[in-house]
Amino acid sequence: MSIDDRTFLTGLFDAAIAAADPARALGPNLPAPPKGRTVVIGAGKGAAQLALAFESIWEAPYSGVVVTRYGYGAKTDTIRVIEAAHPVPDAAGEEGARALMDAVTGLTPDDLVIALVTGGGSALLPSPPDGFSLEDEQALNAALLASGAPISAMNAIRKCFSETKGGRLAALAHPARVVSLIVSDVPGDDPAEVASGPTVPGPSGSRNALAALRDWNIDVPDRIVAAIEAATPPMPDDEVFAKNEVKVIASASRSLEAAAERARDQGWPAVILSDAIEGEARDVARVHAAIAREVVARNRPFEAPVVILSGGETTVTLKGDGRGGRNTEFLLSFAKDIDGVPGIAALAADTDGIDGSEDNAGAYADTDTAAAMREAGVDPAQMLAMNDAYSAFEAVEALFTPGPTGTNVNDFRAILIRGD
Repeated sequence: MSIDDRTFLTGLFDAAIAAADPARALGPNLPAPPKGRTVVIGAGKGAAQLALAFESIWEAPYSGVVVTRYGYGAKTDTIRVIEAAHPVPDAAGEEGARALMDAVTGLTPDDLVIALVTGGGSALLPSPPDGFSLEDEQALNAALLASGAPISAMNAIRKCFSETKGGRLAALAHPARVVSLIVSDVPGDDPAEVASGPTVPGPSGSRNALAALRDWNIDVPDRIVAAIEAATPPMPDDEVFAKNEVKVIASASRSLEAAAERARDQGWPAVILSDAIEGEARDVARVHAAIAREVVARNRPFEAPVVILSGGETTVTLKGDGRGGRNTEFLLSFAKDIDGVPGIAALAADTDGIDGSEDNAGAYADTDTAAAMREAGVDPAQMLAMNDAYSAFEAVEALFTPGPTGTNVNDFRAILIRGD
């Protein structure tokens, strides 16, 4: 891939990240200070950056605590930042969940809770039901991550095995008013799905959770299934939520629109397929590759030159023991399917800056990537079968490693088709 192509695609990613910048998104959406106390709580990969932005804006007294992923912290003055493990929860996350629960306990009707919630909060707030341990939640989470289930199915289950998720934190804060400011990383931008909705209740209950376990063949111990079956998460029409307010302040849709505008400003027509694409990463990639090949061969469904953008949250069903995340796996499958097709270059990356558990956000690929891998002694098909996309792109120096971005609006994919 040429330096110009990498620079252009990286610029589109940067535009998408800027559109989800916490400092830019937060200010216009903050409520007025209350008569009583202001308590800030938060969870997710961008929670610390939101907390930092809050401190630069808010002019009344406040206290608070947020939980974020290791390496994603920020040097706040007043708000306590707890770093914990993601995607598999740990004891620090359990401590963080308890700290958030303590922070909203014993409030009055004159108090205000501002909840700063971004993607990643589900794993960062482990709080198993009475009688269960952190190890139980870790086992459940590992089973979910390996299942290939969509985020909506995983969150339906998580909400029924938690003391914080599914609106429970907001219920605990009653009678204080709760204003939830959400950076959405879920397809469709349902705020009840972001971080499994710690302050936003949803209609999903145990019936949905049990159906998800069955439909996705998620094998967990019987005692966990029994706990999920007995769970009664609060419903949105519960009177304890009557005074609360929920705002989605940044999302994949807005970020893709910003990337499209950046492309057009540089003279490239741009189209957005969807901001809510789900499915197995390698299969979604094959559809994208088929569209790209059709544009090259027949100038349909879009006329080249064109930039094709998409977002959402794909999944990976683990079958091998390799390294990588869903965006890197997407791009390995994509590279394999555009092998030798001229004029195509692409970037796929997670907008939080980390794809899975490695140090990269994603990777670059173009017409020659699969051939370059083979020349480096790497078989793209074999690496895909092993879920080892990281090693495949590492071999050809095509990993994309911007570092933590301070926000999270999920998958970002940009496909450049030159048409020449």
